Amino acid sequence: MMDTPILQRVSECFIKAKHSTQKSNQICHLTPWDIAMLSAHYIQKGLLYKKPEPLVNQHDFIENLLEKLKHSLSLTLSHFYPLSGRLVTHKTKDPPFYAVFVDCTNNSGVKFIHATLDMTISDILSPLDVPPIVQSLFDHDRALNHDGHTMPLLSIQVTELLDGVFLGCSMNHCIGDGTSYWNFFNTWSEIFQAQGHEHDVPISHPPIHNRWFPNDCVPPINLPFKHHEEFISRYEAPLMRERIFHFSAESIAKLKAKANSECNTTKISSFQSLSALVWRCITRARRLGPDQKTSCKLSTNNRRRMEPPLAEEYFGNSIHTLGAGTARSGELLGNGLGWAAWKLHLAVVNHNDRVVLGWVREWLECPLIYQLGRYFDPYCVMMGSSPRFNMYGNEFGMGKALAVRSGYANKFDGKVTSYPGHEGGGSVDLEVCLSPLVMTALESDQEFMDSASSPSNTH
Repeated sequence: MMDTPILQRVSECFIKAKHSTQKSNQICHLTPWDIAMLSAHYIQKGLLYKKPEPLVNQHDFIENLLEKLKHSLSLTLSHFYPLSGRLVTHKTKDPPFYAVFVDCTNNSGVKFIHATLDMTISDILSPLDVPPIVQSLFDHDRALNHDGHTMPLLSIQVTELLDGVFLGCSMNHCIGDGTSYWNFFNTWSEIFQAQGHEHDVPISHPPIHNRWFPNDCVPPINLPFKHHEEFISRYEAPLMRERIFHFSAESIAKLKAKANSECNTTKISSFQSLSALVWRCITRARRLGPDQKTSCKLSTNNRRRMEPPLAEEYFGNSIHTLGAGTARSGELLGNGLGWAAWKLHLAVVNHNDRVVLGWVREWLECPLIYQLGRYFDPYCVMMGSSPRFNMYGNEFGMGKALAVRSGYANKFDGKVTSYPGHEGGGSVDLEVCLSPLVMTALESDQEFMDSASSPSNTH
């Protein structure tokens, strides 16, 4: 058996914002949503591209690509200036005070890495399971967001494969959520494609940097800690298998029709139906006792649920882990798909401005920092990310990406990450992380496999 090739780092540098503004020379205060992420991992998502054909000169191609990526990144950072800063903790003993914020005046820049890996696109996409080498396509492996005190808040790694290029991005989760992350990525792509202009490119969705605080909350937030060891813990994921399952638009439409028919309604959404299927089938694969409680959690965007709503361009965190459904295993599996889907539907419908504000006020009274190893119980299914994010619209001179992949970050047994399917049209890819025994059982689950298939973008 041949040894797996090792990733080689060719070069690294720091990219700074092309232009500074009055706002980019200030302090960026963190909200409760942001601070709660201090002990979680960076967001790690990336896109795999095929090298153009025919390619006359490999060296010229990659050097030209790197130069364009750096230039467009510099222009993009002028809009997303907090990413160039560093986290700072300010504390005093008398009176006691402890606050974490982003120092944007410290324009240290973002890290930019060029690496090579002697593997092909097929080596990455063809195996049934996502190969562990994918984790090396991202910088900041296992880094916690609190590490942003000394590490860049954003790191880009461009890995050259034999026939492709992987563009991996690691962004500090205290700075923004998935909506913010993909707005950054989309804007970078937009500016890259418009290169050749002498002046700055107008962008479609300028980020909004005025961070949201309740009316009676004046930042910075004074935390009840004396040292970061009181709220930071390192998390090491157990041995897991990670696999991508594809759900066509037709398959999801059938699930939605089935769930709504069973409940005599039309209100259950496609994603609620799909999440219900995943919750049921993973619970069955775990072979839990009938009285064992199990739950399904959804990562929910708060922006449009608030009154008045926050703009989608709001740059920061505005997410909630919604405990969408709790049931005993026997109850969940003894009822149909619609029963589970309706529980998820009700939780989503009831997640409104009052609930969002209630969580924020409770947090301010007793600040909670999410601990990966303790926050999710071993019987839960956690649905993260969103198939609504524009992932495949990001082009960097190599056409449409072949696939989306993620790094080590924020994964545990029962974590399911959703992406749009490569062909679009409402199709969805799910990245499922499970213990080896449970994954094997899921692959033999007829209800699940009748709806799922392997992604078609494996070449």
